[in-house]
Amino acid sequence: MKGQIVMSSRELDKVKLISQVAEKKMSMEECSELLGITKRQGYRLLHRYRMEGEVGLIHKSRGRKSNHSCSLEHRREIIAIYRSRYSDYGPTLFSEKLYENHGIKHSRETLRLWMRRAGIMNSQRKKRPHRKRRERMSGLGEMVQFDGSIHDWFEGRGEVCCLLVVIDDATSRVMLRFAASENSRDAMHLMRAYVEKNGCPRSIYTDRGSVYYAEQTVTDFTRSLEELGCKAIYANSAQAKGRVERANKTLQDRLVKALRDGGISTIGAANKYLTEEFTEAYNEQFAVVGEYPDVHYSAEGRDLNQVFCYKTFRQVRNDYTVTLDGVYLQLERGSGSLPLPGRDVVIRHWLNGELHIYYEQSEVKYRILPGKPKAKRRGFMKPKEEHPWRIKNQLMNRAKGGRNGENFARP
Repeated sequence: MKGQIVMSSRELDKVKLISQVAEKKMSMEECSELLGITKRQGYRLLHRYRMEGEVGLIHKSRGRKSNHSCSLEHRREIIAIYRSRYSDYGPTLFSEKLYENHGIKHSRETLRLWMRRAGIMNSQRKKRPHRKRRERMSGLGEMVQFDGSIHDWFEGRGEVCCLLVVIDDATSRVMLRFAASENSRDAMHLMRAYVEKNGCPRSIYTDRGSVYYAEQTVTDFTRSLEELGCKAIYANSAQAKGRVERANKTLQDRLVKALRDGGISTIGAANKYLTEEFTEAYNEQFAVVGEYPDVHYSAEGRDLNQVFCYKTFRQVRNDYTVTLDGVYLQLERGSGSLPLPGRDVVIRHWLNGELHIYYEQSEVKYRILPGKPKAKRRGFMKPKEEHPWRIKNQLMNRAKGGRNGENFARP
């Protein structure tokens, strides 16, 4: 409406204080301190107030186009690129791909604003319950978080599979591996690769899935790490291991699109891509930069085949055999001592499929039997003529008139 002046609350506050300076009810030093400006700027505002009145205190850029603004045609071009190639990308990833593939550089917030104005997105941060923030660990390898993320990583081009993620709590560096499911064999494969590259972490933070946690015993995954000195810590909620959960969310966005761009649709090809390209690039972008002391346990001198394996105990039978998954193994003499029947032996099933049996730290030779061994029958020994049982039978036969005698009672 003509004759009205629209002012913000900050500008109204300026008018109130500057007018008091003009009426000499307040010093310029007090006014500039309340407004958070210098005295020099305060005198500029006072001069404009005296020359133009309240209108002089309105920001001069109001209603003017920004010097850094882009044309409407350029914004429409960016939105067209988004809709044609990046329709499911978020503003952050879209800004990276826009610069990487098209040479156009815009901040993610600028793109977010343009996308929102075009009606593409209207996302707002969801309200979450307040949780106390846990500070990062102070050393590299002091704690790692481990989790599996089951997702349609190939977007229907391949089978739904699981991405196993191990992330360092201090630096957020990750190591990744695809598997058909969240199983102990692939989990041990990934942790063995981690230990071979970095050493053994001092603690590992996981959920209470069957691969990592058991009520009455210790799983092979956890036992393998405990043999190297790693302490297992179990989370009571998904939020407790938020670092790896947030990494899963990021990977479900970025890795899915990277696999799509590379035309990758199998677990083998995806693992090769993770090793050769994606993981290192991901760590360079998202890992925390800083000086962190390396506190991993050294794994030098340890046979990791003996550590990362399936370990079980079996009792030796009387025929010097043991059973494993319905298969009979015949123990044989070798350089070490052969365990006696009733003793326990340790069977270690390596990840490469090899089977090894140990007794008192010595390996025992064995061979696989085609089936269940037959029980040996003892032969019947005919007693001698003077054996008491035979004499007794002879006396009984005589009392009855003999086996073929005339007095033998026939039925």
